[in-house]
Amino acid sequence: MATEIEPADKATAVDDGNVALLHDSGHAQLAPDSADHAAKSPRPAPGSVGQGSEGSCEQSGSPRQDSRSPLSQANHEQVVFCHDAPTGLRAIIAIYSTALGPALGGTRFYPYASHEEAIADALNLSRAMTYKNALAGLDFGGGKAVIIGDPARIKSEALLRAYGRFVQALSGRYITACDIGTYSSDMDIVARECSYVTGRTEPHGGAGDSSVLTAFGVFQGMRAAAGHVWGSTSLRGRRVGIEGVGKVGRKLADLLAEDGAEVVICDVSEAAVESVRARHPGVEVAAGTAELLAAGLDVFSPCALGGAVDDDVAATLSAAIICGGANNQLAHAGVEKILADRDILYAPDYVVNAGGVIQVADERAGFSFERAKARAEQIFATTTRIFEIAAAESVPSSAAADRLAEQRMADVGRLRGIWLGG
Repeated sequence: MATEIEPADKATAVDDGNVALLHDSGHAQLAPDSADHAAKSPRPAPGSVGQGSEGSCEQSGSPRQDSRSPLSQANHEQVVFCHDAPTGLRAIIAIYSTALGPALGGTRFYPYASHEEAIADALNLSRAMTYKNALAGLDFGGGKAVIIGDPARIKSEALLRAYGRFVQALSGRYITACDIGTYSSDMDIVARECSYVTGRTEPHGGAGDSSVLTAFGVFQGMRAAAGHVWGSTSLRGRRVGIEGVGKVGRKLADLLAEDGAEVVICDVSEAAVESVRARHPGVEVAAGTAELLAAGLDVFSPCALGGAVDDDVAATLSAAIICGGANNQLAHAGVEKILADRDILYAPDYVVNAGGVIQVADERAGFSFERAKARAEQIFATTTRIFEIAAAESVPSSAAADRLAEQRMADVGRLRGIWLGG
């Protein structure tokens, strides 16, 4: 049963599978049948549900779901459309699975070109967060939210607080945090209306910059890949190309330089490149991605935009390992098979870049950097196990990672069926 949240004098319920529509012209109330939503069983292996970005909101009624709609292909527990006209809020909250616990995932604020792109992004990202959180050993399911619009133009205190009230209406089924277009300071504002927020600023009990542990986790995954390919977890003397040296890429370069790797970087920002060069004068700089890929790499580390590894890159790459911090590094399904056929080891991005979500998840227990770092260090063991499963079963590493995540969701999620009484 899905529920539509509308102004108090218009509250209605619509039976439309797993889609909830939220519309608010000033205030809203949650219909009784949606105040609590039972945890669902783990999902099957993820498949493509569409390309693109964020989601949209409908003012009333049920969105059409034809065979071309991303929603028609989705296998999510709940998809919520939120609208607050006075503030301009249009948002989508997608909950893929709560088998392991409340759905945890950030809020992306982006000017999507269409509602379809927005919906597809919310669905894809929430599915990926489910598998990322499972493989990170967290007691959280996966979800994601998107707010449609240019944050430079429409982001305001009122909009963020309105969004917080919609998150609060889900009664803890979804816990939000930062993503593209949102920051810890924004989460502090959302938290003024909502109890289910993490990734906050340090003065408000948050952990601060999550790129530290994200880069650390990528480094652990890279060490595991090196051990699998070369028999040694050290990157000393290995030539590592980093595409994108923003917050994560820059910190990864620090770790690699400290380990004795030969680092080659590229970035569209000269300032970002110079920041790395100022700390590590020996780092080489490539003019662009094509030059980076032609630089005789042992490891290619995408740390910028998604889709870095397409058919052409997979067919021509000379590196033995792909391991980076970017999300959705493979351009489409099927690229992983090209890589496997060429004996190029791909460290699944949603495994190795989980340090950030590990950090924000730790805030829920009162943040301890040492505790969060110890958990992020386990990315090494998880990545190693994935490579072992892939080799034993002759499947791509991404397929092995999915199987490991699904097994944990099945084993642990089943425990929800044990009655506790009361």
